[in-house]
Amino acid sequence: MSEPTAYQRSGVDTAAGDLAIELMRADVQRTHSDRVLGGVGGFAGLFDAAALKNYDHPVLATSTDGVGTKVAIAQALERHDTIGQDLVAMVIDDIVVVGATPLFLTDYIACGKVYPDTIAAIVSGIARACEHSGVALIGGETAEHPGLLGERDYDVAAAATGVVEKDALLGPERVQPGDEVVAIASSGLHSNGYSLARKIVADAHLSLHEEVPGHEQSLGDMLLEPTLVYTPGIVHVLSTLPGVVHSASHITGGGIAQNIQRVLPPGVAVTLERGSWRVPAVCSILTAHGGLGLGEVEDSWNLGIGAALIVTAGSGPDVVKALASTGLSASVVATVHDDLAGGSPAEAAKGVKGGRVELVGAWPS
Repeated sequence: MSEPTAYQRSGVDTAAGDLAIELMRADVQRTHSDRVLGGVGGFAGLFDAAALKNYDHPVLATSTDGVGTKVAIAQALERHDTIGQDLVAMVIDDIVVVGATPLFLTDYIACGKVYPDTIAAIVSGIARACEHSGVALIGGETAEHPGLLGERDYDVAAAATGVVEKDALLGPERVQPGDEVVAIASSGLHSNGYSLARKIVADAHLSLHEEVPGHEQSLGDMLLEPTLVYTPGIVHVLSTLPGVVHSASHITGGGIAQNIQRVLPPGVAVTLERGSWRVPAVCSILTAHGGLGLGEVEDSWNLGIGAALIVTAGSGPDVVKALASTGLSASVVATVHDDLAGGSPAEAAKGVKGGRVELVGAWPS
């Protein structure tokens, strides 16, 4: 056996990184079409953009994100094959809601030490979600940070690019009174509000491994439930019902109200009746143990709505049916109306000033 190099003695094992690449190679290559040039391991991912010549006025859309402290749940359960789907969903679903079709994605994994099987499991989840969504995984980086991260710790991030015809861009300027709000169900907490969720678990001394009474899952399984990837369903709606969707929102940090406000123009409002859609059990379980009401976490969790489409009046049922054909559950939950409250525009998440969204009524107990 050869002596370790100086770099290996410092805590960085490039051989382990090479093995991780070999373990993930087949998964990554399954996301490639003939539009991906070169192979795995190049300095840069190459994507053939010749198809953009078919657009009259192509606009590129880009997004970058991570999955926050949900990685701590994956690490605690030693299950790393689902966190990749969370990552893909958080990135490409921010692209599709402007009307763009995601084209390719690159990922970044920082870890205390490269364990090839763990890295390969993470990338396998990324690749599966990309393949399901028609997105090419064309590049990535795994970096060891000994001394900065614990040996078994890691964090993930990704960036993606999509394209949309300029005339087909979705946005608040298309929305008008009478439009309907179609809410697409979430699969759980998705990848937001995990600092609060983990605090409740810690403060209440809850076990991630024991089955939750009345449910056939452990709390850990509920918390690790992968984020639904909405891109294939929304792309299907945009292609089969052209012009019907006016704007769309990915419900992430800030909750339902703030994220829908971002895609409404000033002067209109949406009123949502609490309890008119299903709230995931994990939300009620956590709030009960945390001594909180659902109203106190409206700005932290999606509470059952993972994305919302603002669609032309009367088209809601057709949109719901189209989404169902792709496996997504949705319902019409509200109608856009004039903002009778008047005054200045509501200040939404990310500093965007838009319409007003109000949640009314009581959450079911």
